Amino acid sequence: MITVLLVDDHPVVRSGYRRLLEQAPDISVLAEAADGEEAYQAYSRRQPSIVVMDMALPGISGLEAARRILKRDAHARILMFSAYESEVLIERARETGVKGYIGKRSAAKSIVEATRIVVSGGAFFDKLQKRAESPQAVRQNPVELLTPREFEVFCHLAQGHSVAEIAELLHTSPKTVSVHQTHLMRKLRLTNVVQLTHLALRHGLITLEK
Repeated sequence: MITVLLVDDHPVVRSGYRRLLEQAPDISVLAEAADGEEAYQAYSRRQPSIVVMDMALPGISGLEAARRILKRDAHARILMFSAYESEVLIERARETGVKGYIGKRSAAKSIVEATRIVVSGGAFFDKLQKRAESPQAVRQNPVELLTPREFEVFCHLAQGHSVAEIAELLHTSPKTVSVHQTHLMRKLRLTNVVQLTHLALRHGLITLEK
């Protein structure tokens, strides 16, 4: 039996995905979590076969939660789903060690198949993978220049978090966050957070409404 830790901050969404997953006779949702910290704790306690997790979560992002889970257990199987079908996010997920990524628009059709493939040791990126692997797409996106930690800080800044809030979320110091902010602003040739937010919107890393 495939056991699932299902992570999304909206109870209605979790309920819908639970129904989709448990229609399959070989899949059972073992536990649920509403944010990244809760997901990490639940994974540590329950050790599911796979984590099926939203990319956009309150507090630490799905990517950061995945990074922490994989640091604890390098063999963890993680499948991300997201409303954002950005090449940058897909590539970042792959770099983190996530084995699958599906868009929410196609989740109803592919979540069961993707879960089985990832648990069996495969990777599932569906049609999104071809776009993520496009050298032209990568070259056109300056956010690819950022390190994983700079990218995490970038996303939090774009969502309106302060340096102090980001430091608390990432379990680091405000000084370290400020250093990352300085580096990423220089790499992206930005002078203020307004420009940063516009860049994030342009590349589909955030939306005006979740």
